[in-house]
Amino acid sequence: MEALEAGARLPQRVDAVIETVGAATWSHSVKSLKPGGTLVISGATSGDRPSHAELTRIFFLELKVVGSTMGTKDELEDLLSFCAATGVRPVIDEVLPMDRAREGFERLASGEQFGKIVLANP
Repeated sequence: MEALEAGARLPQRVDAVIETVGAATWSHSVKSLKPGGTLVISGATSGDRPSHAELTRIFFLELKVVGSTMGTKDELEDLLSFCAATGVRPVIDEVLPMDRAREGFERLASGEQFGKIVLANP
């Protein structure tokens, strides 16, 4: 099993893709799957309406599209324990004060960020 960087050129098609970006990466995610592969959607930060739905590819290759939300409270507690034990942290692109929230949302809409945009009170 191997995890690859988002948007990376793949050496071959994969069994599963976790899609959290949405419209901006949808087509790449669908095209990355082997026949019978699974696309798990758990977010749409760049929008929920891709310019091309890739429906023909989805049905001809018998791909599975699965929606997934957050987890249970127990799963969140397990995740927090894991982060505390391993030191794993989310990638932060930028931290902005609340009065610059519009700027943060514009950066998200542009798709140019790498990681999370954090809005914080001073």
